[in-house]
Amino acid sequence: MSLALDAAAQDLLFREAQTANTFTDEPVTDEQVQAIYDLVKYAPTAFNQSPLRLTLVRSEEARQRLVNHAMGANGPKTLSAPLTLVLSVDLDFHEKLPHLFPHAPGIKDTFFAEAAVREVAGTQNATLQAGYLILGIRAAGLAAGPMTGFDFTGIDKEFFGDGTQKSFLVINVGKPGPDAFFPRSPRLAFDEAVATV
Repeated sequence: MSLALDAAAQDLLFREAQTANTFTDEPVTDEQVQAIYDLVKYAPTAFNQSPLRLTLVRSEEARQRLVNHAMGANGPKTLSAPLTLVLSVDLDFHEKLPHLFPHAPGIKDTFFAEAAVREVAGTQNATLQAGYLILGIRAAGLAAGPMTGFDFTGIDKEFFGDGTQKSFLVINVGKPGPDAFFPRSPRLAFDEAVATV
């Protein structure tokens, strides 16, 4: 059985797409970011909770503040990118549920009154949204460089203070630069990763 998505789109989103480690200085515009968001906002989340928040790091001052929390090579990579996104979970996502899930307005208090429950649910669903975001970046003809090698507690204090956002991923975005990609590593075969029960 063939896929509905044509081969060129499959290559763009999956087969030829890789994590970028260097970038050109070509800017990523606000219009591109808006187009990416408008595409990926349709990602599924439980109760349509949509807990992912994006912080666009553009200025040199903000970039340096972010890099202070980077581990190893993630700092230089981040300094070379025209745009860096800090992905975070809004731990008060439930406040928007009456708008996002209007047919069950009481769900905000029924399911999500406790902060610990919101943190687990929000993190799971924001992570799902992050996967779609990477595909959206690729669909825009840009490369993504997602990284977890950061002190996220430090990022939270630096950018969100005592607020309700909790960061979990940093993504560099732009056109790939020279030697942007490492050789592709092996992947598991179908029968190694998929089981039928």
